[in-house]
Amino acid sequence: PEHFSWNLNPGEEFQTPEVVLVYSETGLNGMSQSLHKLYRERLTRGVHQLEERPVLVNNWEATYFDFNEEKILNLADEAKELGIELVVLDDGWFGKRNDDFTSLGDWFLNEEKLPKGLGQLADEVKAKGLKFGIWFEPEMISEDSELYRAHPDWCVHVQGRTKSLGRSQYVLDYSRKEVRENIVEQLTKVMDELPLDYVKWDYNRNMTEIGSAALNVNQKETAHRFMLGLYEVLETLTTRYPKILFESCSGGGGRYDPGMLYYMPQTWTSDNTDAISRLKIQYGTSLLFPISSMGAHVSDIPNHQVNRNTSMKLRGDVAMSGNLGYELDLTTLSDSEKAEVKEQIQFYKEHRRLIQYGDFYRLLSPFDSNEETSWMFVSEDKQEALFFYYQILSEAHAPSKRVKLVGLDPNKVYQVEGFDQPIGGDELMNSGLYLNPELVGDFESRRLLLKAVR
Repeated sequence: PEHFSWNLNPGEEFQTPEVVLVYSETGLNGMSQSLHKLYRERLTRGVHQLEERPVLVNNWEATYFDFNEEKILNLADEAKELGIELVVLDDGWFGKRNDDFTSLGDWFLNEEKLPKGLGQLADEVKAKGLKFGIWFEPEMISEDSELYRAHPDWCVHVQGRTKSLGRSQYVLDYSRKEVRENIVEQLTKVMDELPLDYVKWDYNRNMTEIGSAALNVNQKETAHRFMLGLYEVLETLTTRYPKILFESCSGGGGRYDPGMLYYMPQTWTSDNTDAISRLKIQYGTSLLFPISSMGAHVSDIPNHQVNRNTSMKLRGDVAMSGNLGYELDLTTLSDSEKAEVKEQIQFYKEHRRLIQYGDFYRLLSPFDSNEETSWMFVSEDKQEALFFYYQILSEAHAPSKRVKLVGLDPNKVYQVEGFDQPIGGDELMNSGLYLNPELVGDFESRRLLLKAVR
């Protein structure tokens, strides 16, 4: 409601944003499961609504702006060997985009980087048996761009006042029809020519000086009209390209909301890819949003955001608790790291329907303790479950860990991976699962598969 008002003339209608209310008899886990099911089955739509999401590699943290066709194809070769299914070309393929100071709004090929063309690159990736995706940031415009030089009034701004750059860019004024039409025309020209399977739709700064050169009556309608214009653009594109998997992003999870999930069934959860930071990020996100909507990547170490070193195992166990992806240079991994990544992907593929669409239960909160986090996934028929435990900081001479599981059938008996004897569901939920004190170091994790045997 901040800085908002709307002129409603006689006979006109105004639709307010909707409110979602949930009642739960089983605490926050029950609340989340109701919301997850609601958003999966009644909000998201299209062919990807309940489809298993592909394992991807994104070249951003692998190359940043410094890439060419050879680098991307080498990344694709490694991806194919490891079992990855989708290659995503991130920022830098368009205009004169060699840094983040230029070219947003110029959605045509950067021929210096890809002289053979984007279509050629996409075809070569597809010929390897991989899917292909691409990055856009269509709501933004760089000051150093052909579009801005032609239409400096097309950004969100207050006339007669200074415009503030954020991340060296402005926000395009989607309240204006001519702006929307221009962007749709540019994007469809690219998308019509490519065999695209995936689009990452980014949005990397917030609105400031919210005004429009085209609204002469009530400038306080600008922000709302912007969102209505964005929804119109997304409706146009998702209708025209129903088979493309769209993923929204806003500096990570800055615009992770049901309105965007209606058009794009998944969201890049955060630009912070550090595994320990992600425990809080993904735990908190799961309160409202389904796991199938949560993009989660294994990235390089030391982590590019917080400079922390963590094991490949921990990074994989955290990332596979969402839509698994990789965001690092696969060509520089050691043989042992490649073997570990291959095992992660194979395990994830075997259990991703359980992870993406099973019932999700939070067990131990990273917000309550700096030492440990735990959660689990349970199939609807309670025949199978997947348990994750993460040790953040170790405790000297710690006793055996005991975690009470939830969501199982108390009348079933489960074979727990790594345990000799089957354990009753009632015992696992009331007495708990005992983990030997082998998790003695910082940043360790364990995943256990449970299968009902009787």
